[in-house]
Amino acid sequence: MNTTITRWDPFREMEDLQSRFLNYFGRTPTRLGDEPEENMTVTKWAPPVDIVEDDKEYLIKAELPEIKKEDVKVAVQNGVLTITGERKFEKEQNHKKFHRVERGYGTFVRGFALPDTADTDRVNAEYKNGILTVHLPKSERARPKQVEVKIS
Repeated sequence: MNTTITRWDPFREMEDLQSRFLNYFGRTPTRLGDEPEENMTVTKWAPPVDIVEDDKEYLIKAELPEIKKEDVKVAVQNGVLTITGERKFEKEQNHKKFHRVERGYGTFVRGFALPDTADTDRVNAEYKNGILTVHLPKSERARPKQVEVKIS
């Protein structure tokens, strides 16, 4: 019987577990580095988003740290608001070696089906301090109206 001894690497097993977990939730890990000892796992990512509604508008806020304004696009088409962009991974510079990379990098796409009450002709967006804020006004027919009731 021929046996092979395999060196146990607890970090490799943790990466395998992380990979399975991320695949379960639809995020794919990517490996960087040429040498097995220098491999890092970087997950594809999608920025977290908050969606809030008030009487006048829908407000969508997306966290986009370290992304340039030019690398973000907002579009509305066929009742879907789409936010696309890219956070670029800065490879080794000045002989620096990365030991751990946990933040996600690469391109992303987030799409949101819009309600019929949204006025897509008046959508506007602003980008400040790494936060993209998209204002989507409600159409006039969607806004609540108060009617005075006369009592006789």
